[in-house]
Amino acid sequence: MSPPLQPVVSDDTLPASVDVVVIGAGMAGSAASYYLAKKGHSVALIEKGMVGGEQTSRNWGWCRQQHRDLRELPLAMKSLEIWGDLNRELNAETGFRRSGLLYVTTRPADFAEWEAWTLAARDYQMHSRILTPAEAKEMTPGSTGDWIGGIHSPTDGRAEPALAGPALAEAARAYGATIHQNCAARGLDIEAGKVAGVITERGRIRAQKVLCAGGAWSSLFCRRHGLRLPQAGVRSTSFFTKAAPQITDGGLSMPDVTIRRRLDGGYTVGLGGRGLVELSPQGLIYARQFLPTLKKRWNGVTLGIGRSFFDGPESFATWAFDRVSPFERQRTIAPAADPKLMQEGLTKLAQHYPVLKGLEVAHSWGGLIDSTPDGIPVISAVDPLPGLYLSTGFTGHGFGIGPAAGRLAADIVAGDPPIVDPFPYRYSRMIDGTDLGAPGMM
Repeated sequence: MSPPLQPVVSDDTLPASVDVVVIGAGMAGSAASYYLAKKGHSVALIEKGMVGGEQTSRNWGWCRQQHRDLRELPLAMKSLEIWGDLNRELNAETGFRRSGLLYVTTRPADFAEWEAWTLAARDYQMHSRILTPAEAKEMTPGSTGDWIGGIHSPTDGRAEPALAGPALAEAARAYGATIHQNCAARGLDIEAGKVAGVITERGRIRAQKVLCAGGAWSSLFCRRHGLRLPQAGVRSTSFFTKAAPQITDGGLSMPDVTIRRRLDGGYTVGLGGRGLVELSPQGLIYARQFLPTLKKRWNGVTLGIGRSFFDGPESFATWAFDRVSPFERQRTIAPAADPKLMQEGLTKLAQHYPVLKGLEVAHSWGGLIDSTPDGIPVISAVDPLPGLYLSTGFTGHGFGIGPAAGRLAADIVAGDPPIVDPFPYRYSRMIDGTDLGAPGMM
């Protein structure tokens, strides 16, 4: 089942040519389209399904700097600056509230990691507060956990996934971008070794610059053009409840369950670090690069066999540009929620907060998180193919850092000074043998 989503109306006519075609109308693509259009570039935003239909509407809605991989922290900090004024800037409700985010734990390893991160993050002028056991308990009134401590960031916040992505797409349209849903990009039009446009199921759009923000589909799209892009899909489960007693106004992460207060009075619930990885041809191609990640996340990952081997973004699909593509055969990745994980989430919440016993589930869904070996996105030009750019591989972080990621992608495509140092997000690190180091923080 898909989560609720603010609908966006498509433009009727496909443009013959634009400055930039953006493939994928999730958070990354919609935000980049907004900033490109705001800079004065003509933009066509094309989406095989619906605006925000995949991971953009399937995440927890956390907007955080806290506990980010330090390579990603500057982007997260810029995003929080943007989030704070985004409702006014877009003249739309994104659901953003600077409500703070709180982590508490009973695990010494968690607490040690948070202490080390907080000390390192001060070099970036990011100041979270380490909590003593008494302070952690004081900030979680009504909880039963024997917390050994916690970490709190009052400047972080939350937003509504169903609202924010569509709001950015509509804002891009207000600056002249056109939006084309149910319009898959089958491939790139290439002339003299350079991008000359995009071939869609409805026809060709001429453009010298193309930004692929296709999430879990990006690697398959690149592979069709002989480009390597190590990605792995992790299937996740989330749900939200009907209206419930308020135990937090923001986000609260406990050792085995995570919640985020919603505008409608319910909670979005997730289980951090838990997911299913299906055996697939793409997974086999990039297995060696993902081994360190698999070892680190082993306790939370389940391996399985399913449709991914034969169908979808990780298959060995081939297609001609004048025929139906895999992007049309599966418009939206919408796996079912895992009922066992849902029940586990409800049980854990009731154990930690007796007042939440008996919560009713309003909606549940599954998703496919596009992950990179180091947990850091690729936001970059693709040097082997001039005119192609990527904004993908957000590893479950794309919603929260989406505004600044969109701005960075727009800066790179436009050739403007970047909002943050783009070096950590370069495409070349994926293919040139760079030691990617330890996988990034979740």
